[in-house]
Amino acid sequence: MSALGLTVEDIRNTPDLTPAKLAAYFSDFEYKFRGDIQRPEIFLASRSGDCDDFSTLAASVLAAKGFTPRLITVRMPGVSHVVCYIEETGSYLDYNNRGYPDRTVASKPKIESIAESVARSYELKWTSASEFTYEDGVKRLVRTVISPRKSERTIAGVFR
Repeated sequence: MSALGLTVEDIRNTPDLTPAKLAAYFSDFEYKFRGDIQRPEIFLASRSGDCDDFSTLAASVLAAKGFTPRLITVRMPGVSHVVCYIEETGSYLDYNNRGYPDRTVASKPKIESIAESVARSYELKWTSASEFTYEDGVKRLVRTVISPRKSERTIAGVFR
């Protein structure tokens, strides 16, 4: 680790890096909402950020280690949340779980299954979920699914 703190290279050079080992680096990071995704070095230096800062960094590092990450945004009434699903482990990394001993959440790989699990953690119903990629500061949509459930908690007028 550098004298300035944790770096992306420190994480990438971790022997036998697993998704859970990666998440452990962030256990004491502060949640701080940002409108845009922070550059990894800023996220690491400030030791604060939000779910998309964490998930995009995790996807980048784990992909370089041979994992197959998928970035998923789950939209629920009043909140959107991003997680990083890892095909090889059948689980996702969730910034909200960074301080828990079990830092990954088991889920089937379908976007709908991931969305159900994330929404359950918020005690909400999901309205839509999207898979996206993030490279060189550019977010690209892969696919979006709309919840098949109608709910009184769904934001009215969004999907007509």
